[in-house]
Amino acid sequence: MEKTNLNLHKKIKNNVYLIFLIFLLLFTILITNFYSISKKNYEDNLINFFDNFYLKKTLNLVINNLTPKYSYKEIEVQKGDTFEKILNQLNLPSKEKKLVIKKFTKIKAINKLYKGQLISFKLNNSKPIKIIEISFQQSKTKTLVFNRIDKLDKFEGKEIIKNLNETIVYKESTIKNSLYSSAINVGIQPNVIIEFARIYGFQIDFQRDIWKDDSFQIVYETYLDTNNEVLDTGKILYANLVLQGKEHDLYIFKTKDGYEHFDQAGKSIKKSLMKTPINGARLSSSFGMRKHPILGYNKMHKGTDFAAPEGTPIMASGDGKIVRARWCGGGGNCIKIKHNSTYSTVYAHLQKFARGIKEGVRVRQGQTIGYVGSTGMSTGPHLHYEVIVNGKKVNSQKLKLPSGKILKEKERELFEVSKIKLNVLKSNLINSQ
Repeated sequence: MEKTNLNLHKKIKNNVYLIFLIFLLLFTILITNFYSISKKNYEDNLINFFDNFYLKKTLNLVINNLTPKYSYKEIEVQKGDTFEKILNQLNLPSKEKKLVIKKFTKIKAINKLYKGQLISFKLNNSKPIKIIEISFQQSKTKTLVFNRIDKLDKFEGKEIIKNLNETIVYKESTIKNSLYSSAINVGIQPNVIIEFARIYGFQIDFQRDIWKDDSFQIVYETYLDTNNEVLDTGKILYANLVLQGKEHDLYIFKTKDGYEHFDQAGKSIKKSLMKTPINGARLSSSFGMRKHPILGYNKMHKGTDFAAPEGTPIMASGDGKIVRARWCGGGGNCIKIKHNSTYSTVYAHLQKFARGIKEGVRVRQGQTIGYVGSTGMSTGPHLHYEVIVNGKKVNSQKLKLPSGKILKEKERELFEVSKIKLNVLKSNLINSQ
């Protein structure tokens, strides 16, 4: 018996690691089974918990409360947009959309949306979603706001006008690359630069008359909001373009016909037609015989070509009535303006017409009528410009145009007083800087 126990003890001692391994394996299996059963019970309980009706209702209430009751959305009008198309971006219920369209489409301001206009919506996100306020930007200073009357499907409108502070600004710069870039570098707004170029466009060719290191001075109106940010600009009161040492001063003065710019001698710089109807362009082809770049043979070129980047604004060179604004075959998109019984002008290869430009519309001198393109028979973006005198096409660059009016007697006296005041204003602005 003692020998048997001894042998058993010896076998256990020799197989201790194997016994331990078997024990560990059995323990692991037991723990795993227990965990699986517990996990299944836990998962079943969790599923039952989330399937609970009252819990679902509570969660929905919490989630709905996490969504703001009111939200705002601002949309910028794109080309071709209608009020209905803009409403489609709000994901409104069909009933609400139809109601709003019915209420607003008869309002004149809503039917005349323009590219870049901002429309703001305030939404009540409680189901069903409703619009409770709509704002239509009319200008930088005017907004139309429509508020929904409580518990009624009606809107009440009002006009909000921002109060702006007028400030007179003086700027000057030396021209290194171009008038435009030099003006932008000293903080002059683009629309002021365009107006500056327009008033000098009667006597200055911006491609050939301006040299490096020429300079300019300008005094103009700006309108600031409560944060002292420029929201709008006004009239150019004084301008001076110094070309090769020669000064070209211009002063604003109000006549019975409105505001005009006059030189030192009281002579208006306004002529019947501008010298060039485009700024920053290069004269690429003159009036006269030339080898046609596409047809390949010599042909009379009865106009002047100005090469410029696509999209460059084109101005009406004089007041008049648009008698053509359509496709003109080889001329692509073209415009013809009849200025009076003597003068007409043609603008060809346009990328597109400016907003509101169509046959029968009257335009003013310097107004943007279209944009440089390469439509029709063209090798690249440029403006083909023609001047027609008594039915005959002439060289616009050699045309002698009637001079502007000269102030006399009482008007001249008033102008001299106004000129002195503007010179004093300019001096004070320079000193304050």
